[in-house]
Amino acid sequence: MRILLFGASGQLGWELQRALAPLGEIVAPGRRGTPGLVADFAEPASLAAVVEAVAPDLIVNAAAHTAVDRAEAEPELAQAVNARAPGVLARAAAARGARLIHYSTDYVFDGSGEQPRDEDAPAAPLSVYGRTKLDGEQEIRASGCAHLLLRTSWVYAARGANFATTMLRLAAERSVLKVVDDQIGAPTGAELLADLTAQMLPAWRARPELAGTYHAVAAGHTSWHGYAAFVLDAARARGLALALPAEGLQAVPSSGYVTAATRPLNSRLDTRKLRVRFGLVLPDWQRGVARMLEEILPPPAARRP
Repeated sequence: MRILLFGASGQLGWELQRALAPLGEIVAPGRRGTPGLVADFAEPASLAAVVEAVAPDLIVNAAAHTAVDRAEAEPELAQAVNARAPGVLARAAAARGARLIHYSTDYVFDGSGEQPRDEDAPAAPLSVYGRTKLDGEQEIRASGCAHLLLRTSWVYAARGANFATTMLRLAAERSVLKVVDDQIGAPTGAELLADLTAQMLPAWRARPELAGTYHAVAAGHTSWHGYAAFVLDAARARGLALALPAEGLQAVPSSGYVTAATRPLNSRLDTRKLRVRFGLVLPDWQRGVARMLEEILPPPAARRP
């Protein structure tokens, strides 16, 4: 199988390179490289030529405009990257009979209520990012291509910057740290998403009727404040010196922060459809975060005098 992977240098794309490697030959174009294999999502029309040149059996799109606040100031770019580009890829996939895997977000919902949303819940995005990601979903469905569309939330990875590393950095510098406690979701590792993709793909190839939209997040839920507390407690347990005392981590409402883009308060996603149809188990969010911390924190022995 020939796999065309977009967004390979990002957190999810990096993990997909690992997880998909046993399943086929991976071609991962970037914004620079071999003529004919340059993928510029700001120029969506150019992507059709890349698909033609590679002639893939599967297209995996992990590229996206994910700077949520910046998208409010550059909606045209967000629309190009998050909506028009996936549409081009989907139509190219349909034309050659290839399959497409694409990743979307909980931001397609308005975040009201307290119950997890399933795949059929009405979409009502609050931000440019959410609207463009929803437009991308609709472009894919309208193309008629065979696809898996995975909605996820609060993605992190050991590679690159993430919420946990930000909390660790700030906790090393400050005696008080205020973190939002009324936005609820499931921290989900890029590693988990990549492994789910690799597990789902063979089943989908054997049973084409499994195509469609799925919610893919770690089990359980927490607030950003709860996430921060988990990270900092783990750091203290490993003997990491922090300027922030335990009581210095303060819970505050979203109303206390002014951001360009409105965040959904309820990012809970119901994963029953994915678990039942594919027979997969989604681990608790704490397991993935703890594993990530094992990778990014120095071992206790390294801090002994």
